[in-house]
Amino acid sequence: MEIITNDARESTYLQLELYYNPEDICLFDIETTGFAAGATTLYLIGCCFYDNGVWRIRQWFNDDASSEQEIILAFTEFISHYKYIMHYNGDGFDIPYMSKKIDTYAIDYSFSSIESIDLYKKIKPFKKALHLDDLKQKSIEKLISINRLDKYSGGDFIKIYNNFISTKNAADKTLLLQHNYEDLEGLLYCSCLLSYTKLKAGCFSVQKMSVKENRLLFSLSLQYSIPKRISLGIRDIIITGNHNEMTINAPIFSGELKFYYDNYREYYYLPAEDMAVHKSVAAYVDKDYRVQAKKENCYLRHTGHFISQINDGIMSGYRKDLKDKETFIELNDSFLQDMDMVNAYARHVISSVI
Repeated sequence: MEIITNDARESTYLQLELYYNPEDICLFDIETTGFAAGATTLYLIGCCFYDNGVWRIRQWFNDDASSEQEIILAFTEFISHYKYIMHYNGDGFDIPYMSKKIDTYAIDYSFSSIESIDLYKKIKPFKKALHLDDLKQKSIEKLISINRLDKYSGGDFIKIYNNFISTKNAADKTLLLQHNYEDLEGLLYCSCLLSYTKLKAGCFSVQKMSVKENRLLFSLSLQYSIPKRISLGIRDIIITGNHNEMTINAPIFSGELKFYYDNYREYYYLPAEDMAVHKSVAAYVDKDYRVQAKKENCYLRHTGHFISQINDGIMSGYRKDLKDKETFIELNDSFLQDMDMVNAYARHVISSVI
């Protein structure tokens, strides 16, 4: 076994400490000769960790094809005091693979003792918003302008490792270590995309609203800066954002909509007025001018200015028709002057679109 430790390069995308105490988290990535743990070799484990104000990368290298157990023992001992372990699709491969190897060697360690953070899963909901063709780590790195020296595929490194074991060629060793190093470094930098999960969670505030060309614009200040511009749209609502700013651009609907009452059995429908009224009020209406309300006609018509909630939204809303899933909020003073409601609307729209 050989242990190699280097510093990670400085980068403008080093933001992981905004989301976690850096001393509590360790990033890891493994290199193997295949997918089946029982029939392949684990030849390299890499970790990225915070040490005295610097992010460092440590690699445990199975340099003789017989140090597999040794590098696993060293790795599990190293991470035993961390609270979190971050990886890219590690829930799908790295952790299950490592767990089988740990069982094979009867090593006293379980990944259940550390909280797993899979950056792949965190980023996946934003694939469309970030206009990504796929979710490979290299594609994520390209999104934030990280350029690798490593140009090989995973399959290439199996051959390179086997050749190294046979020849001890120094150039092969350099390629193997470099690939793992860049995976870890890329993971560290790509963690800046956690800002999008904070966006979805509603870590922002509406700073102002304005009307332009019959559209209502919400100007947002984001608590966590997003590294790349996003643009989304649904039902003619346009959301754009970059860095610490975001705009929700929603069309204003002016006209008549209907508010449907849920408990239609408690209402009468008045055909002459084309509206429903509660039985406590309709009791004073001549029986010839009222009928038992149905779901389809148990509504109150209202003319005004509205914006879409996309779906059921944050409050019972107005609809164009009972079957419509889209609902609307009236743009009255009780809504526009209530910043808690305005922020709740913005959070709902962004969460729904993403």
